[in-house]
Amino acid sequence: MELSSPFLPTELPWPEIAITIVGLLLTFVLLKSTVLGEDVEAPLDYAVPLPEQCKPGWSGRILDNPSSKIPGSSAIQCYNPATGQLLGQVNPATPDGIDRAVARAAEAQKEWATTTFRQRRKVLRTMLKFILDNQEDIATVACLDSGKTKVDAMLGEILVTLEKLEWTIQHGEKALRPERRPTNFLMMYKHNEVRWEPLGVLAACVSWNYPFHNALSPIISTLFTGSAILVKFSEQTAFSANYFTSIARNALSACGHSPNLESLTSHSSAPGLSLTSSAPPLRKHSSQSALSWAAKTQR
Repeated sequence: MELSSPFLPTELPWPEIAITIVGLLLTFVLLKSTVLGEDVEAPLDYAVPLPEQCKPGWSGRILDNPSSKIPGSSAIQCYNPATGQLLGQVNPATPDGIDRAVARAAEAQKEWATTTFRQRRKVLRTMLKFILDNQEDIATVACLDSGKTKVDAMLGEILVTLEKLEWTIQHGEKALRPERRPTNFLMMYKHNEVRWEPLGVLAACVSWNYPFHNALSPIISTLFTGSAILVKFSEQTAFSANYFTSIARNALSACGHSPNLESLTSHSSAPGLSLTSSAPPLRKHSSQSALSWAAKTQR
């Protein structure tokens, strides 16, 4: 005996149900993409003017005795160590100029510290896209300034910088999450936790051998932690300093943030310093830092 009811369908409309489920899934994916944040992190396009010396057809004067020092001048003479071609001159920052750069960075960092990881990832994705799109130009600048080959520049400058960006984008937020720490029996009512917070304005002194990677690496890490950074390039690669740091500054501007990322020689107010150096410059930097902190302590 079969039971029937006017309220129960004798046959379910499976095709219509399947279409409805698929439609709901597509709607959810679209909503997630446009509203819940995936598009929020989409990279933006921006431009950085390429130095004239890196454009086709340029030919610089060959120096008889290449040197970064100019007799009777404080300017830095830039040249290609592989060919001796003169690249131009760069005026080093003055103490007053450094103070102003630190003040601008400190002011910009207050707002930057409040940004979300999604906003910071957007900046890094924007930088990553620019480097991928302009890797030939970046390698050319690095080759002119440091005398390396194009293969060395692609492997030692471009590839490792892209990997640093990709790792930070994928794992940076997880690495900066609060971490629990164990306690003991007597303090079992306590909750121990380590929180990673922005430090303010940091400094990085980078060496000449891989100027692009050595500069961008601390910039990437520092920006993602919510801090600001000022970079001091080696006088041997002063020519590329403005172009390479403009990649970070212009990415910040394109994403609606302050571009106050400038060059730095040394400053006593920086709470942290990243130094990539060989032994002799390291000893010199250490002695100068000791003098600066000693004077600050006496005051």
